Amino acid sequence: MELDRQQIRLSDRILSALELALEQGDVKISELLTRALEQAMTRNTGGGEFVERRDYPPEIEHAMNRLFELRDKEKAI
Repeated sequence: MELDRQQIRLSDRILSALELALEQGDVKISELLTRALEQAMTRNTGGGEFVERRDYPPEIEHAMNRLFELRDKEKAI
């Protein structure tokens, strides 16, 4: 069953792209996509002093952990 385009969040698409960049070992693109993902998830949420108190979904936590591992591996080279 195909999802209606309006039911797919921008953050879902960015997460898919981030996972692909991580699979390909592309640290720079992964970092850019991580920033875009954070922006997509927190925009329009509160005023200038808003602090995000929700935990990230497990899929995003996993992607962030993969990025940290990829960064560490790149530093070791």
